[in-house]
Parts: sequence; C-alpha cells; structure tokens
Amino acid sequence: MADEIARRLVHASGTGLPALHLLGLTDWRTVQYLLVVGAAVALALEVIRLVVGLDWAIYDRLTREYEQDNLAGYALYLVSAAAVGLLAPEHVAIPAILMLTIGDPISGLLGSGSLTKETYVLLAMFGVCTGIASFFVHWVPAVLGGLAATAADGLKPVVAGYVLDDNLTIPPAAAVAMVAGIELVATLSL
Repeated sequence: MADEIARRLVHASGTGLPALHLLGLTDWRTVQYLLVVGAAVALALEVIRLVVGLDWAIYDRLTREYEQDNLAGYALYLVSAAAVGLLAPEHVAIPAILMLTIGDPISGLLGSGSLTKETYVLLAMFGVCTGIASFFVHWVPAVLGGLAATAADGLKPVVAGYVLDDNLTIPPAAAVAMVAGIELVATLSL
C-alpha cells in the first residue's frame, strides 16, 4: 500500500505545473515549455530504461508490474499533458491536466486493488473532474469533460494489442469533450 500511495503522490505532484500559472508565478507559455521538456526527459529516461537496460531502484517502487516492458505511466502522463497543453486552449488545457493530476489519483486510491472500477469510484472521479472544470468553463463543457475523463479512467481500450493507459487518455478525452461543450453552448446560446 505504501508504494501505491507513493505513486499517487507522484501523480498529484503534476498539479504543480498548472499551479505555477494559476498562482501567477509564470505565464502559460512557460508552463507549455516545461510540459514539453518534462515529456522529452521522461521519454529519454524510458528509452534508457527499456532499450539500454538501466534500471534504477525508484522504478521498482513507482512502476507497476505491467510497465516493466512498456512505457511507464509517468511518461504517458507527461506526453499526454504536454500534447493537451500545447493543442488545447489554456482554459481547457488546465482543467484537462488537473483531471489527470488530481482526479485520477483519487480514483486510484478509492479503487486500489480492483481490476474494474466500482460505481462509487467512477462517481467520485466524475464529481472531482466536473468540479475542477467548473472553475474554468461553463457547466455544460464541465460536465462533458468530467464524463469523458471518467470514461477514460474506467474504460481500457485495446489498440493493436496494447491497452491504452488512462494516463494517456484522460487529458485529451476531457479536452475534446470540453471544446465540444463550449461549441455546443455557443451554438445553443446557453
């Protein structure tokens, strides 16, 4: 359980990058650069780990069994956050990233040890993610973003035999849903 909590704390630490901007300590462009640098460093570390074979003790504590021969969740997390940070509007990117850094660890702790997520875990994920988004967007895109993040957290699609990790899918799913919701609100003049 201690390793699981450590993994979740590392996950939540990603909140620091958007927080730098939200607290007025830096501009969004700097956060975007930091996200890209973080993703590049993570991918480089994964190449060293998977190709060269260098295996640091921290990987034993912070990666799961199924990540031993695949890209680890932290790299997928940083790639996904960087992509959304670069491609989505700031008011959409920030909550989409926070859904991953805050919502997913909460969901993970509530559902630790089970292969499928219980209904209460999915409801908690939806509530946290919708609540986060509501600070940035109208309630319609907030709800759609929360639903998309919850679906990405609860469903594990398989593409070419590879399970798409929720670290990779939560931010883009939430961002696309929120953008669609913003367009819907504009079209319907809500």
